[in-house]
Amino acid sequence: MAGLYIHIPFCHGKCAYCDFYSLGAPVESLLERYAGAVVAEWRMRRSELAGSPITTLYVGGGTPSALPPRLLEAIVRGVMADGVSLGDLQEFTIEANPEDLTPEWLAGVRALGVDRISMGVQSFDDALLKTVNRRHDSARAVEALEILRRSGMNYSADLIYGLPGQTLEQWRGDLGKLLDFEPPHFSAYLLSYEPGTPLHARLARGEVSEAPEQLAEAMYAALCEQSAARGYRHYEISAFGKPGREAVHNSSYWNYTPYLGLGCAAHSFLPDGTRMFNPPNIMAYLRDIEGGLCPAETDEETESDRLNDYIITSLRTDTGLALDFLRDRWGLETFQSVGQAADPFLLSGHLTMTAAGFRIPECHWLTADSILRELIL
Repeated sequence: MAGLYIHIPFCHGKCAYCDFYSLGAPVESLLERYAGAVVAEWRMRRSELAGSPITTLYVGGGTPSALPPRLLEAIVRGVMADGVSLGDLQEFTIEANPEDLTPEWLAGVRALGVDRISMGVQSFDDALLKTVNRRHDSARAVEALEILRRSGMNYSADLIYGLPGQTLEQWRGDLGKLLDFEPPHFSAYLLSYEPGTPLHARLARGEVSEAPEQLAEAMYAALCEQSAARGYRHYEISAFGKPGREAVHNSSYWNYTPYLGLGCAAHSFLPDGTRMFNPPNIMAYLRDIEGGLCPAETDEETESDRLNDYIITSLRTDTGLALDFLRDRWGLETFQSVGQAADPFLLSGHLTMTAAGFRIPECHWLTADSILRELIL
């Protein structure tokens, strides 16, 4: 089985914290070219999955809900006509922003086979939303969540904590307000100030400041406490699902399932372990596809790189690192080296044993980087 990711690199506006490749909505002719190019890339590259059936489909961005519905339909129908079957899909997700989510839009994507929505709420505080240049306000987020709840559709909502000026009580309030909707799934991310973003520039100018470590830890503790009280499984550092509602496609990034990424700036992980990426340049992407060339470049990884990828991604999850898989994939010597590096953390409680291997306990996930630095080779 394999996943298929389709990247839509267009947004109504750029959020202050976002470092993903995205563009303001261009003229319709460019959008049409892009939709055609994505379908052409699929036909060009589907053999790279070596016959693995597509079991998850994820349309992300950017903001896929910013794409005209007829072009979104053209992409989905084009992919479905050439080797992707709705009957094989365990999950078909599309990302949306609250300002785009209407009953009519939702009905349109459901007609395409979409059975899961991932929506970026980020906060219910209007001042905090303005600080990070979100286009919606709290009232619109609540309205969109009501639409999703009434629809009975599977969905996920995102929140961010550690926003500039955000207090612990504000964070508790945001979290409680979202959980009152009882979403099947939600994600919560500690704000990261990425170089090249407007928010990072404001940080450098002293206009905003990062959340102090003690506050970030208190926010994370509140997140773990409130989600557990509402019956959510905290199955990845930032991901929470009701039992059976964990994100199937996103889990492929953490459990070594292959996936193919289509579109400008998309990444792929092929069945033979090769990682590939499409450069983040839409005009170069269109020129390649329209000229009959594959836009993807190989990410030149060593076996150590691949091992480190596995260590980092597996230890982001509550299932953790599988020692049998590590030994079978990288050999006894590597197995022993990782085990020796893990011993001090097992003794200190920063790692715990599982039936399959070991994992980082939930209480240490927020500071997982300090453990991972010692385990990677």
